[in-house]
Amino acid sequence: MPTLDLSAEHRAALDRPVWSALTSGHRALAEGAAHARRYPAAIAPFAAMSDDSDAAWSELADLAKKDVVAIVTPAPPVDLHGLDARFSASVRQMVAVEAVDPVGDAVIEMLDQRDIPAMLELTALTKPGPFLARTHELGRYIGIRDGQRLAAMAGERMRLDGFTEISAVCVHPDYRGRGYAQRLITDLMTAIRGRGETPFLHVIDDNHAAIALYERLGFMSRTTLCFTVLRPSDR
Repeated sequence: MPTLDLSAEHRAALDRPVWSALTSGHRALAEGAAHARRYPAAIAPFAAMSDDSDAAWSELADLAKKDVVAIVTPAPPVDLHGLDARFSASVRQMVAVEAVDPVGDAVIEMLDQRDIPAMLELTALTKPGPFLARTHELGRYIGIRDGQRLAAMAGERMRLDGFTEISAVCVHPDYRGRGYAQRLITDLMTAIRGRGETPFLHVIDDNHAAIALYERLGFMSRTTLCFTVLRPSDR
């Protein structure tokens, strides 16, 4: 049976995936200062801190004045330093430990800015997680169409040194049960591995159907993280 064998450096990076992405693969997109950074608000709500110091929380509060921020941490934050938690959830981080051949034969198309309205409509309906008008700029997004209708999509979100996150996996309710999610995920996995990187993803911890699918596709649960949406207490 495959095992998850990661170096201490990689484990530390995956424990703080947002900070790791904003200081490596997505550093060019980072807004903020030395101890707290975020993605541009139109791309993603994610922000992160270098550590749990007062200075880091102060910088995060400054970033939250612009728009709400979402942090992903190894444990639920105890002291929010004057910020309010708008939403919190436990998410499971899964890392691909097996190379899986592409599944299915549905035609896959690249998605770009011309597809933004359809992508926003599908993600609003299926709610795979935060997806905004410029989220597609984070990486490669692909989809399956039925005529002009976007039936399913998935793409790449956070990029860390050596790792790329698969995200926004969603299928319109009218097209479920056709293997479209597997088709898209395995295509992304093949492309990510082709760059010499390892695919990983996050899923709400009680989404048992999705977890079972990811396990069939070669992903292994690594840890549980806390997803928290924060805003200033005076908003």
